[in-house]
Amino acid sequence: MRSSEIKRKTAETNITLSLSLDGTGASKIDSGCGFLDHMLTLFAKHGRFDLNVKCKGDVQVDYHHTVEDIGICLGQAFEKALGDKKGIVRYGNFILPMDEALILTAVDLSGRSFLVKELDIKSNKVGDFDTELVEEFLLAFTRTANCTLHVRQLSGSNAHHIIEGVFKSLARSLKAAVKIDADAKNEIPSTKGVL
Repeated sequence: MRSSEIKRKTAETNITLSLSLDGTGASKIDSGCGFLDHMLTLFAKHGRFDLNVKCKGDVQVDYHHTVEDIGICLGQAFEKALGDKKGIVRYGNFILPMDEALILTAVDLSGRSFLVKELDIKSNKVGDFDTELVEEFLLAFTRTANCTLHVRQLSGSNAHHIIEGVFKSLARSLKAAVKIDADAKNEIPSTKGVL
């Protein structure tokens, strides 16, 4: 089983997260932030990842620490569950339509952390969620998952649709990237011999 469990406790958050890459999309999410719960639930479903998240954060301040630290933990969980990355496809990309929004994501599980984000979210908030936290989540995830991630908004005006498109598209790209390549099950997908 390609799975992992991450625990992170700071003065700002207390998080337990478990991940199975070869799941069915089952999830139990309790982050203390309703919008983030929604995004992580659909992330698990569209990636077919089994994902459990429990976070007690300083949400009386705002959701910044909760969102960033869950991003850190999710990235760590992917890195740990992938192990030496033997047999994985490594690359994944997906263009996802969400009503008027069209989102492209492309990921390389390269062992190198890099984020390119081209999003134009006009609204500062979706409910009580600050839309700038999408970038914080993506940065935290790419840093700890040690992956290269490109996220591009091709169209869209509704903030909820744009952000939901990002999470769904990312899930689909990661689903493709972590898949075991039947033709190269025992190979590291790199001329370096290591990722």
